[in-house]
Amino acid sequence: MTNGWTWGYERYDPERERLVEALCTLGNGRFATRGSAPECTAGGAHYPGIYLAGCYDRVASVVAGERVENEDLVNLPNWTLLRYRCLPDDGQAGDWLTPDAGELRHYEVHLDLRAGVLTRRLFFEDARGRGLHVSHIRVVHMADPGLAAQCTVFRAYGWSGFVEVQSILDGAVTNAGVERYRHLEGRHLTDHRTGFEPKGVAWISCRTVDPGIRIAMAVRTVTRPVRPAREAATPTATVQTYRLPVVPRRSAMVVKTLALRSSSDWPAVDPLSAATDVIAGTPSFPQLLATHKAAWQRVWEQGELHVPGEAGRVLRLHVFHLLQTLSPHTADLDVGVPARGLHGEAYRGHVFWDELFVLPYLNLHFPEVARALLMYRHRRLPAAREAARLAGRQGAMYPWQSASSGREETQVLHLNPRSGRWLPDHSRLQRHVGSAVAFNVWQYGQATGDRGFLHSAGAEILLEVARHWAGAATFDPALGRYRIRGVVGPDEYHDAYPGAATPGIDDNAYTNATAAWVLARGLDLLGELPEARRSELSEQLALDDGELARWEDLSRRLYVPFHQGVVSQFEGYGGLAELDWESYRTRYGDIRRLDRILEAEGDTVNRYQASKQADTLMLGYLFRPEELYGLFARLGYRLDDEVWRATVSYYLRRTSHGSTLSSLVHGWVLARQKGPDAWRYCEEALLADVADVQGGTTGEGIHLGAMAGTVDLVERGITGLETGSEGLRVAPAPLAEIPRFAFTVCVGRHRGVRLRILPGRLAIRVPASPGGPLAVVLPGDRRVTVAPGQERWFRL
Repeated sequence: MTNGWTWGYERYDPERERLVEALCTLGNGRFATRGSAPECTAGGAHYPGIYLAGCYDRVASVVAGERVENEDLVNLPNWTLLRYRCLPDDGQAGDWLTPDAGELRHYEVHLDLRAGVLTRRLFFEDARGRGLHVSHIRVVHMADPGLAAQCTVFRAYGWSGFVEVQSILDGAVTNAGVERYRHLEGRHLTDHRTGFEPKGVAWISCRTVDPGIRIAMAVRTVTRPVRPAREAATPTATVQTYRLPVVPRRSAMVVKTLALRSSSDWPAVDPLSAATDVIAGTPSFPQLLATHKAAWQRVWEQGELHVPGEAGRVLRLHVFHLLQTLSPHTADLDVGVPARGLHGEAYRGHVFWDELFVLPYLNLHFPEVARALLMYRHRRLPAAREAARLAGRQGAMYPWQSASSGREETQVLHLNPRSGRWLPDHSRLQRHVGSAVAFNVWQYGQATGDRGFLHSAGAEILLEVARHWAGAATFDPALGRYRIRGVVGPDEYHDAYPGAATPGIDDNAYTNATAAWVLARGLDLLGELPEARRSELSEQLALDDGELARWEDLSRRLYVPFHQGVVSQFEGYGGLAELDWESYRTRYGDIRRLDRILEAEGDTVNRYQASKQADTLMLGYLFRPEELYGLFARLGYRLDDEVWRATVSYYLRRTSHGSTLSSLVHGWVLARQKGPDAWRYCEEALLADVADVQGGTTGEGIHLGAMAGTVDLVERGITGLETGSEGLRVAPAPLAEIPRFAFTVCVGRHRGVRLRILPGRLAIRVPASPGGPLAVVLPGDRRVTVAPGQERWFRL
């Protein structure tokens, strides 16, 4: 299935074709094209998809008798479509050929991760032994983020005649890639116009419904041998038909080159004029391929993680998809981290909290991209403030699901495919997303030393999230502590108490602990600001000494529940019923989506001590043990190795792992503890998408947070790596299954710092530069330096 830098599939299986399409998606940070067969339109095994970062559309649907609005990442016109059939000299025209044709004899797909090139090869043979070999090579250009190209070569075996080819630009597309959303309106494009220009150029122009983003695509089709095209157009499509002569040992070729422009581009231009102007001067396919490969080489030099063996191959695929979704081009865009990449329509392309898992990698490798993603949150700070105001709160209340405007995009109803029932969706109560945004701001500032950002936009975000928590907490005289009620934790299963009339649970440990952390960091940040900036922010936000005193009190007296000697997921969790896990595994096999199983039975997961994914244990993902214990000590609670190990063990037995993030977090936490099951969870996280462990979900879009998290598990988790004012700190927690690896990071003013990890040894190489020596802190607080142009080895 894999070989070095190549990811591939050696046979056609319609049952897994959508998985192949998702895992073979090509992108450049600005837009992406699913790895679909050029011969096929949407339907059955196939789902072509083209997605432009940040291009959302809002439409209304009627679901279960209710009018609901959804904002979706829009599926754009399909530029890849290429139909062909054989016209032998001695017979009638054949059928249009597709991978589903009965004449298919060979099929293979190869994705070159080093070069960002997708190759698909097919061989068809009829009953008379006449064969046609077809190869497609596709790129989405990494150097010029508005270009893509596809080169198709035809070779005849045992016959001569013509191949009739239709190069199609198909605008009659909808959002139909997720079966669960079939009841929702999927038509997001309107006002289509089509036409042709000289030299084989076809174009299509359209716009989204709301807010009316204009999209233009110009496709130039070139053939070898050169042949004239019969051109035909409908309001939503263009068709250029060619008859290409083929004989044995002489191939025919078709190259489609795309220029994509939109009204959201900067500087503002007319998209159609821009697209047709660009395509007229676009170089040939060999030239495009060469510049594309050179751009990928530069990206890999900055972003590669090298791990030997099968785990390394999967990790390289994960890095590849991360870099296609969030490339250096992303630094110029106003976009967030789409949870499912630019690879499909699951989660409607929305932004959740996945940057919590993505930004650590970007902080180390592409800090400019990390900063841009945080600026996406800052530009939506006014919307978060407005959400808090409408809820009767102060500060900023970030949405659980965000898209273009920053308003809450979480659906009000969701479908249980097992029962067929539409149910209220209370996941918008996951207010902990605000803490994730603030955490990312702080971690970026510490990792990169970018005080300019931290003291400006970053400070505004973090302080407004702190203010939200200060207003959300209420004092309970009986406990002598502050409480945060009516929320949903990362678990997501528990959205109400059994029999309760209102949604939400109280005192989620993760929510309260991270709120206390944000409040403490807000005070720290105010303390380090230059006096002029502190005065400016205090005036701008109307912060006074009384409010800051409340922050200090809250950061020390927020309530965290315990039961049976472990941290409680939320108040009352320990009083819920125990689930008969073995019985459900025996009856259903896969119980990852236990919530759907129970609801279909007429029951509810709210009655049980059963979690979808890491909730309380997320604290062990965010914080090193000493940091976590210090946070609890500030709150007046004793948390030590014994209590934490008991807490980890307790929830491991009560988690169904219904999210790809769950095994990642559990693997990370156990690796830090040097637990014997650490690799089991790490391996499951590695395989989550490539093996589609969630049962069909990867074909709807990759899980970007889990992919990035596995890379971060190696780079920071196993090494204990931290970058900050002290330089580079390393505190390894080795995994026997990944004993050696290497990667390159940015540390302060030093770019391209190379780390090589071997069992018991560490090498650090600092490239030659005018900067001073790199400070390194090794286990046991050993402090050393590595001079520019030097490599040093250390025993661990």
